[in-house]
Amino acid sequence: MTLPISKAYAAMEAAPATSLPFGEQWQYEPKWDGFRCLAFRDRKKIDLQSKSGKPLTRYFPELVAALARLSANTFVLDGEIVIPIDGHLSFDQLLMRIHPSKTRVDKLSQQTPCLFIIFDLLVNPEAKALTKLSLEKRREQLDQFASKYLKRNPAIRLSPFTLDLATARGWFHMGIDVDGVVAKRRDLPYQTGTRTGMQKIKKIRTADCVIGGFRYLEKQPLVGSLLLGLYNEQGELDHVGFTSSISAKDRPSLTRKLRKLVKPPGFTGKAPGGPSRWSNKRSSEWQPLSPKLVAEVEFDHFTGGRFRHGTKFVRWRPDKNPAACTIDQVERENRSALNLL
Repeated sequence: MTLPISKAYAAMEAAPATSLPFGEQWQYEPKWDGFRCLAFRDRKKIDLQSKSGKPLTRYFPELVAALARLSANTFVLDGEIVIPIDGHLSFDQLLMRIHPSKTRVDKLSQQTPCLFIIFDLLVNPEAKALTKLSLEKRREQLDQFASKYLKRNPAIRLSPFTLDLATARGWFHMGIDVDGVVAKRRDLPYQTGTRTGMQKIKKIRTADCVIGGFRYLEKQPLVGSLLLGLYNEQGELDHVGFTSSISAKDRPSLTRKLRKLVKPPGFTGKAPGGPSRWSNKRSSEWQPLSPKLVAEVEFDHFTGGRFRHGTKFVRWRPDKNPAACTIDQVERENRSALNLL
């Protein structure tokens, strides 16, 4: 490629934070729930690169086609690939794209086409690198790029930003589409490969879950993880995830407590699956419990009927009726953040 930066150029990253920073040097953007992507175009050559440096081009042929339709034939854009389904974004549909079959990928690209939400311009259509400019100056050029080239290309959208702290706080309540808020220093150049000048503040939520079972540690007869359940609309207890944030000092007493409650079936709806290819027989086995214990856990995402990542144990809830631990706890506000675009 003849671009002034190569595909090996590392994307700017964000340091995790617990609250929004404030001051005139900060701007705020929604943290979209998708795949971070640098899009390179050098005339007819288009490449999509993930934040970790892995190629994404073959998985999103519709985005390649959308970028090829732009009358600007030289640029590097930084953004997020997302897939809208029924007015909301679906991370599960994104995961389905990472598939070895071209036929499968092509079919999905037609059935569930993606959007590319852009928030930075690293190389402009004149093939000039902008990475040494401040974010404030880069955003001005990005806005001009969007105004000139994106009006007839709905597959590529411009992410909003704000300087208003109250507006940014409102984005934490935009339903399932926004993963939190990103704060960026307006006075700094593009911080390639570092976490300087950008912070991510994720939405952290809690839920009260029934402990429907547990797994032992791989090499010790002590509890390794608690299996979490929520009651569905039919009154069945579905397995929705796990928590393994148990302190070593608490494991012996907790193990004794759980053994007294072992009783099938544990989960009356969706149950934990069988062993994975990374698990040995013992680590994949689980013990069913009578649904008597309730734990409050902290989580970030709930999609596809389960917590996407492991949760963090917060506290026991002896005051909570297990029957009250229902799936509606994890439902989010139904307002679509796509209206921001």
